[in-house]
Amino acid sequence: MKVVCLTLLFALVCGAQETPAEIDPSKIPGEWRTIYAAADNKEKIVEGGPLRDYYRRIECIDDCEYLSITFYDKDDGTCLLLTEVAKRQEGYVYVIEYKGSNTLEVIHASQNMLVTYVENDDGEKITKMTEGLARGTSFTQEELQKYQELNSERGIPNENIENVIETGKAPDNDRYPK
Repeated sequence: MKVVCLTLLFALVCGAQETPAEIDPSKIPGEWRTIYAAADNKEKIVEGGPLRDYYRRIECIDDCEYLSITFYDKDDGTCLLLTEVAKRQEGYVYVIEYKGSNTLEVIHASQNMLVTYVENDDGEKITKMTEGLARGTSFTQEELQKYQELNSERGIPNENIENVIETGKAPDNDRYPK
């Protein structure tokens, strides 16, 4: 009887383990806007922080073997439009050198929402962060809840979420709405 109970308990525990959702690569490319950013080291993502950036476009190269990421970044008060290319390691985990060594993982992709998880090693500290991107200029309440769940799963406090869209400005011809 104990064996049956233990087997049942084991089956319940294994069944409760959530398997990672499969990413549909067709949902990755396109125009994106950074809506939210969160990090375990919040000073890295606040306005003026070294990891504060404003996504504009993501393109898949060679069946998403590489991601071309176009974004704005401020450097000494100057807004720069940059494009960096990340190389896939496994699954949807990519490596990119930008303000340190980074692993970037696409952890959620839907028609209107994309979430990336990044571990940035600046040589002194590893910062865990997520960025919530949208095709428009906001998240629905359900999308915000999903973003918060993904932060919690990765140990990033939801109180460290920054609403990037409210503070981000790019050049006049491509401005975040206020």
